[in-house]
This record gives sequence, C-alpha cells and structure tokens, in this order.
Amino acid sequence: MNRKIYSKLIRDKIPEIIKKDKAIPKFSVLNAKQFKIALKEKLVEEAKELLEAKTPEEILNELVDILEVLESIALNNNITMNQIKKQKEKKKKERGGF
Repeated sequence: MNRKIYSKLIRDKIPEIIKKDKAIPKFSVLNAKQFKIALKEKLVEEAKELLEAKTPEEILNELVDILEVLESIALNNNITMNQIKKQKEKKKKERGGF
C-alpha cells in the first residue's frame, strides 16, 4: 500500500478526489481556532510556492491559491473584501504602492 501523509490544510474537495483514485482519505476537522492558524500557515506555504513558480501559468495558479486563502482568512475574521480594499487604498495613499 502506497501511503501519503500531508499535515496541512487542504481544499474541501480533496477527499472526494482521493476516493475517485480508489484510495481512502483520512483527515481531521479543525476547530475554529485551529482553522485560523492553519489558514495562516497555508498562506505562507502558498507564498513559498509562488517564489518557486516560473511560468505565467504557474504564477497565476499560485496567485489564485493565495487569493483563496486570503479570502478565507478575511471571512473567518469577519473582515469583508470591501474593508480590505478601503484599507489598501488608505495605506497606498499614506505610504505609496509597490
């Protein structure tokens, strides 16, 4: 039996994909506090993957993953995307852009 172990946050459809591959997924459901921590860890993981991305397609896919994680972090902290955009503009006005 070929077993793979990942101790990280995964997308919610991954267990279904594993089942389609005739394997048995084993996973844990995190409580709210654990989930918030795992989301931040996932953001770091995805940022590291972006560093390794070479092609425009790879960069796009990593940016999509980062945006997905950012949206989840915001949602789980009761922050709207509109609040983020307003704060971004305020910061840009005060400190400039990248």
